[in-house]
Amino acid sequence: MLIKVYSSAVFGINAQLITIEVFVDKGIGYHLVGLPDNAIKESSYRIAAALANNKYKLPGKKITINMAPADLRKEGSAYDLPISVAILAASEQISITKFDDTIILGELSLDGSVLPIKGALPIAIQAKKDGFKKLILPFDNANESAIVDGIEVYGVKNIMEVIDIIYGKNNIKPTKINTRELFFESYSKAQFDFSDVKGQESVKRAMEIAAAGGHNIILVGPPGSGKTMLAKRISSILPPMSLHEALETTKIHSVIGKVNSLGLIAQRPFRAPHHTCSSVALVGGGGYPQPGELSLAHNGVLFLDELPEFKRDVLEVMRQPLEDREVTIARAKYTITYPSSVMLVASMNPSPSGYFLDESASIQSLNDMRKYLAKVSGPLLDRIDLHIEVNPVPFEELSSTIKGESSEEIRKRVVKARDIQLERFKNIENIYYNAQMHSYLLDDYCKLDQTSLKLLKKAMDRLNLSARAYDRILKVARTIADLDEKTSIEPGHIAEAIQYRSLDREGWLT
Repeated sequence: MLIKVYSSAVFGINAQLITIEVFVDKGIGYHLVGLPDNAIKESSYRIAAALANNKYKLPGKKITINMAPADLRKEGSAYDLPISVAILAASEQISITKFDDTIILGELSLDGSVLPIKGALPIAIQAKKDGFKKLILPFDNANESAIVDGIEVYGVKNIMEVIDIIYGKNNIKPTKINTRELFFESYSKAQFDFSDVKGQESVKRAMEIAAAGGHNIILVGPPGSGKTMLAKRISSILPPMSLHEALETTKIHSVIGKVNSLGLIAQRPFRAPHHTCSSVALVGGGGYPQPGELSLAHNGVLFLDELPEFKRDVLEVMRQPLEDREVTIARAKYTITYPSSVMLVASMNPSPSGYFLDESASIQSLNDMRKYLAKVSGPLLDRIDLHIEVNPVPFEELSSTIKGESSEEIRKRVVKARDIQLERFKNIENIYYNAQMHSYLLDDYCKLDQTSLKLLKKAMDRLNLSARAYDRILKVARTIADLDEKTSIEPGHIAEAIQYRSLDREGWLT
């Protein structure tokens, strides 16, 4: 007897329909075709034990299983459940009358328990697009999938519950989620607050500008000056995510199976990979492609501590994704694109010893400092909008009991500036804040008067800035003007934006 059931596979952050055909005939054998990986090939052992432990059996006949499309490589253990259901139906141990409107996924334990899978959210989204009415998957993935309206999601704990659903028993109810209510429930107060930071007012100002415009920022200073402390708090002044951003971020985390129990990520991600990470870990890829840290930080912050300690090739692969705000992984048989619209926050010491030069510094130490800073390439620094020097906090400020300005107060100004930008770009697709502006938009939204032009020209000549640095200065100046609620960019805004290009200055080391 021939039976067809439907499942799904995740490629990148999108899903594709997989048809599982099972034919049980006279003879003996278990034949699995359709480019399955080892995890799927081993499914026969899990299925046999799961069925035996639930009063069913693997038929002692010739079983042929085809996973279509046959030229697409399938991977993972999520096909255990649909294959086992199809085998039971094809061997007439259960009766399936109408099941062509249902997607089934789940990994089986030996006792018949259904274990969680990866990519439940993109699978639910694609199932709805393909016109399916029901989705049966592990109980642990039900909340995540139920975010999608218009499809009934059944979370099951074991294979017997799946059979109950097939027979129409009412003991399993579809999972219902109020997405908007869940969105507000999932949002929690940030763990770190800027009120804990003593002093560093100029650095806080720079970080406020970075958050207001979504700009990349690098902090340069000696150990103990507060670089990491400041970086960890930047998420607390970013605007809350929109529901669209939350769904987009959850979709990426779903692919690697890292979604919280509520099923929705409403807090902006903060990813801080160690400097020993590989290029694949940072941007994604691998034999079975997965999103990297750059994509997992989508709509949030990617913090790279001790930037020069990262391998040069690892840093260089970031250049294009930072510009395009997406990662494209091309291989001979596939091309996958992951979104990566992140705010890059980096920190570094100014020298191998960790400290700035003083008057007694030798020529040798000056050369060492230049070599150390050169570990970060010019093209990468060009893509970082704000270069900030962080100096140690004086004792008087460090010992003060006066609390600094809170993250909530700073965030109010940031949100107001972002609202101005949302209104500005409302008719432009995929641009929501100043850092995302393309070069052709600068003439429209970053017009300068003659005084500002002369000031910028003088800075370009004196600092020998690149064309990309010119664009970055204009974008930062536009954000500063937005924070001041000014419709046009003034000379003071340009002057402040120029001072945030400290690593471009000639003679910065002397």
